[in-house]
Amino acid sequence: MRAPRRVSVFGATGSIGQNTLDLIARDPEAYEVVALTGAGNVAQLAADAIRLGADVAVTADETRLDELRGALAGSGVEAAAGEAALIEAADRPADWIMSAIVGAAGLAPGLRALRHGTTLALANKESLVTAGPILLAEAVAHGARILPVDSEHSAVFQALVGEEIAAVERIIITASGGGLRDWPIEALASATPEDAGAHPNWDMGQRITIDSASMFNKAMELIETKEFFGVGPDRIEAVVHPQSIVHALVGFTDGALMAHLGAPDMRHAIGYALHYPDRRDLPVARIDLAQIATLEFRAPCDTRYPALRIARAVMETGGISGAIFNAAKEVALDGFLAGRLGFMDMSTIVEESLDAMSSQTSLSIAPKTLEDVMQTDHMARQAAWSQIERRQNAQ
Repeated sequence: MRAPRRVSVFGATGSIGQNTLDLIARDPEAYEVVALTGAGNVAQLAADAIRLGADVAVTADETRLDELRGALAGSGVEAAAGEAALIEAADRPADWIMSAIVGAAGLAPGLRALRHGTTLALANKESLVTAGPILLAEAVAHGARILPVDSEHSAVFQALVGEEIAAVERIIITASGGGLRDWPIEALASATPEDAGAHPNWDMGQRITIDSASMFNKAMELIETKEFFGVGPDRIEAVVHPQSIVHALVGFTDGALMAHLGAPDMRHAIGYALHYPDRRDLPVARIDLAQIATLEFRAPCDTRYPALRIARAVMETGGISGAIFNAAKEVALDGFLAGRLGFMDMSTIVEESLDAMSSQTSLSIAPKTLEDVMQTDHMARQAAWSQIERRQNAQ
């Protein structure tokens, strides 16, 4: 009988984290839960930590520590809070760690986990976008493995099993088009967070659902594809696929095109990473192609989705431009949620922030350390807020 695998889930209360815990809870004898982390949803974090017998539960919000301690009282689960506690949790020995903290905050714990030679299941888009070369070099240096958990990159990873990357002619990332994909372009400027936060296919958090509607999530995934698989921007494509059945396609030099199909359920990609290199039964819907009948594909419109055009410029530039892109995107989304920006203004803020930063430094200079990345992140956020304030003052 195999010893239980030691697992930790960073970002346990989000949609990726909850789907991960669902799979772990279905086979509790196979896993020993080391650490669960979350942010504001302390009640959920505590309940899951108790249910799964975690060693420690960590909230990123230091002001919620007493609340977490109270929720865990008598359970034997340790409570901790704050950035230092997240790093300490990443230092705890684990065989497999899910990195699902949203935003740049997920980078530091992921890097620390890699130093212990663990397997890092990467659902945090920002890590590769802001610091791809640093993250990948850390994995190599410590004999760690990074497995992609985005459904698109997991699909590409699976399509490449047994293949040489040199034989890849193109990688096609599919996009649902989001909840506003059929709106008239002229109506997009008036879209509200409620409009953009409704997705026809996927059950995700508010922020990523809005990123889906603006296609900023797909823009991030294009950059991730370049970093993770080491292919040039000219070999990376995006296509709108409303059914969300085909998650990615890989085209080879002999003209063959290999597609990965699956129901729109994140447990596909999570389960593949959790059980890798094995395949196990998963509690996901099986596809009935006859019932689906038609799979639709169409080219994304740059006018509707300017984020894709900006991402291509970022891929060409490299260096710190990815960190700027991500930070400005997060700030722009905050501005949209706060009612300070319109839906289509978000891409404008990101582009203006890149332009503003380029006047101060060369964007193509590669960051060497996590500190370099975080400094760039801080400066880009300031630049983005300045652009938002300038826009509001001009109105």
